[in-house]
Amino acid sequence: VQLQASGGGLVQPGGSLRLSCAASGFTLDYYAIGWFRQAPGKEREGVSCISSSDGSTYYGDSVKGRFTISRDNAKKMVYLQMNSLKPEDTAVYYCAADPVGGLDCRPPEYTYWGQGTLVTVSS
Repeated sequence: VQLQASGGGLVQPGGSLRLSCAASGFTLDYYAIGWFRQAPGKEREGVSCISSSDGSTYYGDSVKGRFTISRDNAKKMVYLQMNSLKPEDTAVYYCAADPVGGLDCRPPEYTYWGQGTLVTVSS
């Protein structure tokens, strides 16, 4: 199982980025996928997760209305569209896979992790 996150970078406040998570070595359809982030000195937190079965989604309170998670099982890709970015969104973002497939967006529930991609929101 491999997950490869990409798409991070430097963006000004109010800007947008789209993160991508490429999955390989497993059938994406059966896994819930989550995006998590960790800022310096802070715990890793669940940003957004999407279930395997019906595509139900979860968003953390701080990103509701600004971020959108989506998945393309055929392409084995999961995306996180991030709009109206704020300096407090600055963090390393990780994608992870949960073979249980549900919508529990807590980091310990996720078994497989990709490397992170750094998002910096600054003027």
